[in-house]
Amino acid sequence: MDILRFATAGSVDDGKSTLIGRLLYDSKSIFEDQLESVERTSRDRGEEQTNLALLTDGLRAEREQGITIDVAYRYFATPRRKFIIADTPGHVQYTRNMVTGASTADLAVVLIDARKGLLEQSRRHAFLATLLRVPHLLLAINKMDLVDYDQAVFERIKDEFTAFATKLEVGDLTFVPISALHGDNVVDRSANMPWYDGPSLLHHLENVHIASDRNLIDARFPVQYVIRPHRSTDPELHDYRGYAGQVAGGVLKPGDDVVHLPSGLTSKVASIDTADGPVDEAFSPMSVTLRLEDDIDISRGDMICRPNNQPHSAQNLEAMICWMTDDRALTARNKLIIKHTTRTARAMVKDISYRLDVNTLHRDENVDQLKLNEIGRVSLRVTQPLFCDPYNRNRDTGGFILIDEGTNATVAAGMIVDAG
Repeated sequence: MDILRFATAGSVDDGKSTLIGRLLYDSKSIFEDQLESVERTSRDRGEEQTNLALLTDGLRAEREQGITIDVAYRYFATPRRKFIIADTPGHVQYTRNMVTGASTADLAVVLIDARKGLLEQSRRHAFLATLLRVPHLLLAINKMDLVDYDQAVFERIKDEFTAFATKLEVGDLTFVPISALHGDNVVDRSANMPWYDGPSLLHHLENVHIASDRNLIDARFPVQYVIRPHRSTDPELHDYRGYAGQVAGGVLKPGDDVVHLPSGLTSKVASIDTADGPVDEAFSPMSVTLRLEDDIDISRGDMICRPNNQPHSAQNLEAMICWMTDDRALTARNKLIIKHTTRTARAMVKDISYRLDVNTLHRDENVDQLKLNEIGRVSLRVTQPLFCDPYNRNRDTGGFILIDEGTNATVAAGMIVDAG
């Protein structure tokens, strides 16, 4: 059974947490004691109905203020598929949380309040989802019960967003009219909207095709750990040398010709081991151990790939980054640590090309710094080569984080545009 990771996004009070609570409740994915706790809290707050949003707003501050602050991860499953949900905040000051939640998502659900229509924050979240190359975008027009399930309202918002989406690189776009509060078109089709002939939201989540979203062409295997069981009494394991890691792209099979970077030495895949035993092939995002036919000096941070299909080996990077700390701003000549796949190096910011206004898509070139939650294009110089691809080709080998040398805190998330 495969896993679908999806993130919810949208403006404040559009009903993201309520929608997830409804999904969990209607798909019978919550325990009775959880439901009793939510019902009790709802009564204590004087609310007439059970507030399903409390199932996801886990922080005490979130419950007290009635807003979502941090990314809340929830897990549930149906007979067809397993799901990992990232419930991201709607407030503009939590843009970094939205970036965190969407960076690993296969699909983004952008909620829109049917009464308010397309807002600035709805556009911002849709743009961030496409910037992060989330392959599938689902626009859920929520609170249809408050506009009397009017088809004209749904069509107007759909047309407005479709026009806006022409400025973005949207791969797959779906529209679903829902009422998260009452459950219309969330798990089951709604009798209140006979004019809508599409699937319910959960049916779309269960059936959206994600197997072809990952890069299955460019074989990429960043080495995370070298396995040498020296102390084993098993004679077969005495000379065992395996390279453990997660496949970041392509397909690898025993007998395949491979090359090691940075040495450039070639070999063949002797076998592929997993926790459950040997396998005939490995593909993203499997975690495996590769054994090669030749002894090569390989260590953490190195890359195994195909001889005729190699990533860029680059120390100069052009990247879009989201600055994630308010302790200081990003300026030219800043020195940071860069973490890319399994390789860690030091990096210096050579230049800030522009800051991107995520609401208007305008590029402001008269900037000399990036502040908290701002997104911009920067040039980086790295102390040792990174084996990378453009982010729009491979999210795993095209993404990185920047770390403060002094505090060891993650201060930025980056997407490689060009490498040289």
